[in-house]
Amino acid sequence: MTKKQTDPLERVAQDMKKCVKCGACRANCPAFSTFQREPATARGKVALAQHLAKGDITLDDGTYAAMSKCLLCGSCVDKCPNQVPTDEIVIAAREALAQRRGLTTFHKAVGQVIRNRKLMNFGALAAAVLGPVFFRKVPSTSGLRLRFPIPFLGGSRHVPQIAKKPFMKRHPEVIKGEPGKPTIVFFVGCMTNFVYTEIGEATLALFRHLGCTVIIPQGQQCCGLPGMSGGDLNTVRELAEQNLAALEKYPADYVMTACATCGGALHKLYPLVIGKRNPELKERLQALADRTVDAAVLLQKLGLHPEETGAAEGMRITYHDPCHHRTAGIAKQPRALLKETPGLELVEMEGADRCCGLGGTFNVYHYESSLDINAGKSAAIIDTGADAVVTGCPGCIMQLSDGLKQAGDKTRVLHTVELLARKIRS
Repeated sequence: MTKKQTDPLERVAQDMKKCVKCGACRANCPAFSTFQREPATARGKVALAQHLAKGDITLDDGTYAAMSKCLLCGSCVDKCPNQVPTDEIVIAAREALAQRRGLTTFHKAVGQVIRNRKLMNFGALAAAVLGPVFFRKVPSTSGLRLRFPIPFLGGSRHVPQIAKKPFMKRHPEVIKGEPGKPTIVFFVGCMTNFVYTEIGEATLALFRHLGCTVIIPQGQQCCGLPGMSGGDLNTVRELAEQNLAALEKYPADYVMTACATCGGALHKLYPLVIGKRNPELKERLQALADRTVDAAVLLQKLGLHPEETGAAEGMRITYHDPCHHRTAGIAKQPRALLKETPGLELVEMEGADRCCGLGGTFNVYHYESSLDINAGKSAAIIDTGADAVVTGCPGCIMQLSDGLKQAGDKTRVLHTVELLARKIRS
């Protein structure tokens, strides 16, 4: 075994020693709530990673499956008395598995697609059309689903429509604002660009209302988190470098995103994961992280008055906290803006900050378990009697929409900016 192969786990060796196997993670782990098996817990994955580092376990489908049962939601990290960074350990373990065993066919395809924007639209459409043909007769317990899954499929899965024209193709790269007002670089994100383009339009409308100059760099790429989920850190590094080049091109006051996942990548995971592996990029990645801000946080900071821009119709809403917002301490800002919006009644749901069960590729490999986690969230939303559930992550929007439709409920799922911009976009 070469040093290169063991490097990922060597980097987190000291962190793994912090875990005393107390089991506090069990009560806070959404994966354990559905699988009810020790390998699904944070301490179980730490123990598995320790054995991987020693090389004393077999790298079979069972090992891969056990390490795949993590949403990287950070709930265990939040509650750990020893502050064990289990999310970093899981990412390192998945990288080690990819180095030793090779990327799965699915993650090879993911890497190829997210490195090429022209392929992304085709890839999503092809997966939706061809997936049921290939996997209709494959049992849900088969190891084939772990090695060769196709995303967004299943007989009952509700899939959002791909936009006919991506958001980034609808606008020039530089949209001039008023003199003296902030300049903002908009990191759009794949879901907003290709699926929920209305989120991009609402975000742009709000910052133009504030007089900001908005720059939409055409060279920006996927943030890379789908690759990170599968241990493909080479692809993530490549994308991080391309995004650095695109986002550094223009001097700006802020780098803004309306996607909690993309914000989590740029603000936390780039410097924490890619920076540690690539010291030559660390300073630039940290500088990008320091400039990155969520749309709701920035709108509040710049003094948006929701009564001028937001919904005027009577609507009862509830709010779901994306995991990447929870771990970044973003909870009060979007709620404050929504409470100031005319016609909105905000009612808190039980467990608003609990994971919705998406977890990136977790939803691909373990769809039924993902829905099982999401069922509790759907029930909490329905119990509020809300007309709509609001959140700050396009991925969560897709997951929440699917869960509510599976439950036969018609509650709408909206992004925060859609309500904040309703008056100026009507």
